[in-house]
Amino acid sequence: MRLPQEIIRAKRDGETLDAADIKAFIDGFAGELVTDGQVAAFAMAVFFRGMAGPETVALTEAMLHSGDILDWAGLDRPVVDKHSTGGVGDNVSLMLAPIVASCGAAVPMISGRGLGHTGGTLDKMEAIPGYSVTPDNATFRRTVADIGCAIIGQTGRLAPADGRFYAIRDVTATVESIPLITASILSKKLAEGLDGLVLDVKSGAGAFMTSHEDARALAASLVAVANGAGLRTTALLTRMDEPLASAAGNAVEVRNAVRFLTGAQRDAALEEVTLALAAEMLLSARLAPDLADGRRKAEAALSDGRAAETFAKMVAALGGPADFVERMEDYLPAAPVVRDVLSEEDGFIATVDARRLGLAVVELGGGRTRPQDAVDHAVGLSDLAPIGRRLMRGEPLARVHARDEMTAKRVEAALREAYGLSDEAVEWDASAVLDRFG
Repeated sequence: MRLPQEIIRAKRDGETLDAADIKAFIDGFAGELVTDGQVAAFAMAVFFRGMAGPETVALTEAMLHSGDILDWAGLDRPVVDKHSTGGVGDNVSLMLAPIVASCGAAVPMISGRGLGHTGGTLDKMEAIPGYSVTPDNATFRRTVADIGCAIIGQTGRLAPADGRFYAIRDVTATVESIPLITASILSKKLAEGLDGLVLDVKSGAGAFMTSHEDARALAASLVAVANGAGLRTTALLTRMDEPLASAAGNAVEVRNAVRFLTGAQRDAALEEVTLALAAEMLLSARLAPDLADGRRKAEAALSDGRAAETFAKMVAALGGPADFVERMEDYLPAAPVVRDVLSEEDGFIATVDARRLGLAVVELGGGRTRPQDAVDHAVGLSDLAPIGRRLMRGEPLARVHARDEMTAKRVEAALREAYGLSDEAVEWDASAVLDRFG
């Protein structure tokens, strides 16, 4: 086994590392044989030199085996999950887990928190009073077995090496490396003990991968490595040029999700992505013979109320109110200042800067710039007008939910800058799903 500094030197000089060297380096995390400085140097070497496919598989497997791997032996249904690379107004998980569970799959959805301009599923779920994203292992397993899904946070025992690695990458400008992103995502998902995985790779102004080429490269890498590690995986490339839902924040996105599940309101792009991912998950779980049948099954679970009922049962099982779906407005926090941002001119919405809208949510207090920051679950944006809509002067672009008037005014100015209007009708491909891999 080579010394850590020799492994770093080899990668710095463009050598292809063997699996034993990669495993030794990652194993050194646990025994404090590898310092933070060495981890940073290794990440930078990978950032500039990249990794071959077998190296990325080896890195993924080394981080996977740094902690526990869940075992679902005895469960009478296939185990599948989904991962999104993150975006603005992306509350898909809240509907997707109960839809797929209602169709016969088990969905132990281990999710993350928001950071930067993108929202986090756990922050949204914590807007529900009493809901625990950190249940004990027995409650987690019982919820998945009895109800079919549980949306919770990652425990410290699942791929712990990734936690340390990511924290260092986050402060050394090495997050955007495709091999490192691939290993980070898949080490956690492989640790869930899944039968199938579906990936939602975002592309556009509101995504981390803003270019379609980079997003395609990431999707291809994720699918190749996951399948190389023995996990049946497909990926969809989806559009993040504007918010996916008409809401961005925490409680506002939960409201949007419940209305979606009950049929009260369904944003078109959000519905397209949710049903496409559901179909992929049901195909991966072998609960549907093809994507068309998977979509029909998902639509049926929505239309007959099973998905909403499953969501309600999951919320109650993890500590939330038993009547949350029926009395949502009585439970979700509401911001004291709610104001519409009105268009100052006539025109068609030509562009929406999704990243700026995400940062507006952070400025309201609904997101964080550091992991330890507190989140205000009540604040956010709703009624976001989509690209292509025709507005008259005085009609709303969006609605701001704020803690105070001063912050609301600042965010109102940011929202006006985020929207671009045109005098002529906008030709816009409204398709939210751009490509499929696997």
